[in-house]
Amino acid sequence: MLSSLPFDEMRTPEGALRPHYRAFADWLERTPPDRIAQKRGEAERIFHRVGITFAVYGEQAGTERLIPFDLVPRIIPADEWARLEAGLVQRVRTLNLFLHDIYHEQAILRAGIIPSERVLGNTQYRREMVGVDVPGGIYAHVAGVDVVRADGGRYYVLEDNLRVPSGVSYMLENRKMMMRLFPELFATRSIRPVQHYPDLLLENLHAAAPAGQERPTVAVLTPGAYNSAYFEHAFLAQQMGVELVEGRDLFVEDDTVYMRTTRGPQRVHVIYRRVDDDFLDPLAFRPDSMLGVPGLFAAYRAGRVTLANAIGTGVADDKSIYPYVPAMTRFYLSEEPILGNVPTLMLYRDQDRAEALANLDRLVVKEVHGAGGYGMLIGPAATVAEREAFRQRILAAPDRYIAQPTLALSTCPTFVAAGLAPRHIDLRPYILTGRGSALVPGGLTRVALREGSLVVNSSQGGGTKDTWVLAGEEGAET
Repeated sequence: MLSSLPFDEMRTPEGALRPHYRAFADWLERTPPDRIAQKRGEAERIFHRVGITFAVYGEQAGTERLIPFDLVPRIIPADEWARLEAGLVQRVRTLNLFLHDIYHEQAILRAGIIPSERVLGNTQYRREMVGVDVPGGIYAHVAGVDVVRADGGRYYVLEDNLRVPSGVSYMLENRKMMMRLFPELFATRSIRPVQHYPDLLLENLHAAAPAGQERPTVAVLTPGAYNSAYFEHAFLAQQMGVELVEGRDLFVEDDTVYMRTTRGPQRVHVIYRRVDDDFLDPLAFRPDSMLGVPGLFAAYRAGRVTLANAIGTGVADDKSIYPYVPAMTRFYLSEEPILGNVPTLMLYRDQDRAEALANLDRLVVKEVHGAGGYGMLIGPAATVAEREAFRQRILAAPDRYIAQPTLALSTCPTFVAAGLAPRHIDLRPYILTGRGSALVPGGLTRVALREGSLVVNSSQGGGTKDTWVLAGEEGAET
């Protein structure tokens, strides 16, 4: 049974400051409130000027908002991060092995570890990828794994994001903002850097190029300026020093991808794509797609271009596959998972479904293909009518849903209208896989700004914080 009391990142249950927060809390106490207010306003103006926005769905078409940024960082001591890092690398390695397996030998299905229909019947499973060899056997070059802290401080993986994981630009801009506003904090503390993420990403993309390419050309493929994460696409292309392209900027000839430039066609070896599978190639997938490149899949199959992430990775981050990841780790690596899953009921199973339907007022129910905090029921916060409506949806299509306990996500002090108050948070670190695995120390901390809310997604009005990973023994328990 998971604890119902949220873990306070800054203070112990007795109210004492945790060691890794002492220096920051001392600084905060010594800083006049009017200076904090001034800096909060300055941050908002800078973010507005830079154009760091995100579409908030459900509002008027085209509505964009600044992502609220909070000045109180989420701080993680070195030993805690070391375990997190090891667990994240292990998990993404597992998922890459799983993806290679299900598109080749399918050993895990033959062993009965995962029911075949869960994979082969999944809408994210791409039969077109069966037998296709990808460079290095790597499918998820970039992964964003959502981690939450509950149950007395234990970390759990809540979700794997392998298709087109977003948010890393906000991680980088949050750090830049904190260093600009409060340089004295970084001068006196051993906070590990994150600014080298674009360099790591580019290095990984170069390593993923088709064999024999010493100086591969990389491009970032975006759906265009109307996409909710366009700022990030442009930001990463600029930071890596590569071209930002749309589908119309590319063409395929003799199974080779070229980019239209003012100097004529230029071959592209690696595409960091921020376009979903369905829209990548109208000849192979959706014929009505205006976002993709005709012939791209044929070039990909021929090994003439690398797509990061690979086509077909979505099956591994589908919520119907999530419950099996710990078993995958044991199967492929013969290791116990370092990071656990949240206990999950799979509603296609009769017993699990009966348990969920009897406890809808205490559970979170999620659509297996849902994302962004949509398509879900938070039982304790829902009305009787909302729970009943969801009950009918489950009964009509039980294989489309999973259910989990309502986690008491950890809290971190956050500036709200009335001052500092606890708000629930999660963490999305970014794991890069190439010749090896790498991740910058930290990630995007998202915060649910509404009191009592557990929904941290930016698209539903959540905010963000800078994430500090401390170096060495600073902040260790004494």
